[in-house]
Amino acid sequence: QVMLVESGGGLVQAGGSLRLSCAASGRTSSIYTMGWFRQAPGREREFVARIRWSGSSTYYADSVKGRFTISKDNAKRMLYLQMNSLKPEDTAAYYCAADPHYTGSDHWRFEYWGQGTQVTVSS
Repeated sequence: QVMLVESGGGLVQAGGSLRLSCAASGRTSSIYTMGWFRQAPGREREFVARIRWSGSSTYYADSVKGRFTISKDNAKRMLYLQMNSLKPEDTAAYYCAADPHYTGSDHWRFEYWGQGTQVTVSS
């Protein structure tokens, strides 16, 4: 079992920055991939970024490429999402996810989820 807790969301003006954090606990040695997803009201949950837990390879959605950076600190068992040049369309609840086997970006394939943290970008 892996437990995930996100933090760092808030209200920011367009063009601003936020850094989300995700604290992992439990059987973190079993994690293969960690990712960030987001869900706006009335919309499906969508992939944002992912990273190999034991390596460094990263992958981003086209909508955030060049603006967001996913990173991790294995020793602290932390996952991060640095979000720069935020846009109103980035407004959503952001979720941290982990999976012991899956290597892709489909949200329904991730086993463990945090409770989410709200990001609101005002224009």
